[in-house]
Amino acid sequence: MSNQRFPPGWDEDRVREVIAHYEGHSEDEQSGETEAALEQRDITMMAVPNDLAPEVRALIARKRSA
Repeated sequence: MSNQRFPPGWDEDRVREVIAHYEGHSEDEQSGETEAALEQRDITMMAVPNDLAPEVRALIARKRSA
């Protein structure tokens, strides 16, 4: 049995659906989605070094739960 934990409202089926959705994207669809995100005024896209990614994720989680 798996001990995986999911965010509230998520389960294994939902995770599989999201994976299938993104794996089914063509390269054009992938780049189009990225370009659309870059055009949004309320989103900032940035590169984060891999070793800092867990800290950034934790900071975002703290901000969302506050």
